[in-house]
Amino acid sequence: MLHPLIVLTLAILPITASASFSTTKSEFSQQQNHPSVNTPLQELEKTQIKNSAREWGLTMEEWLRYEQLKQGRRGVLSPGLDPITLLGIEARSDQERQHFADLSVKQDFQRVEAELAFQRAVNVAWRRVFPDVMPIQPDLARGQVSQERLALFVRADCVPCDSKVATLIASQRLLDIYLVDSQGKDDRVRVWARKLKIPVERINNRTITLNHDRGQWLKFGKGRMPVVLQQGEMQ
Repeated sequence: MLHPLIVLTLAILPITASASFSTTKSEFSQQQNHPSVNTPLQELEKTQIKNSAREWGLTMEEWLRYEQLKQGRRGVLSPGLDPITLLGIEARSDQERQHFADLSVKQDFQRVEAELAFQRAVNVAWRRVFPDVMPIQPDLARGQVSQERLALFVRADCVPCDSKVATLIASQRLLDIYLVDSQGKDDRVRVWARKLKIPVERINNRTITLNHDRGQWLKFGKGRMPVVLQQGEMQ
């Protein structure tokens, strides 16, 4: 004969197990009815990823792979690579590599076209706003000019200089003229250029530039006047 307490305990056990199962089922049901919701921070990060990917013409998956690669070995070996170049270098198939190569070419074409269009607009604006004024290029950035260009250093009161200017203009060479005694004044350069009848159209299209000498002649001219140098000799 079972003790009354044992019988009571056994009777309660199925009820307890059933209640536990019921509670678990209820919790699961609540989870199903209330799916996880992204936090504002997660939504912001997702939006930023979408915007970054769109700016480079990439999918979100491609952008996330770029971020992953940037944190890895390639990011250390080649820091600063743009997303398309990095993805192209680390392409996992010939098809993927070609995809990023095509994307790179298309975006480079668009960039160059935009820059050329703006430069043409600047040239038109200069002729419209200052029709009688030749544009002066105040400082020639290092490395910006091809080594095929010539740098000519002259003075305003130098007959041999005038002759050399005429000869080089007639040769149709790409030419950067530095007026050594301009004293940094644009008007001096313009008066001198009009006197020598330097073609305005060649100044506008940058095949000839007019520049103030910033000490380059003292450094590279070795006292000669006029002096002609390859732009590569001035670096």
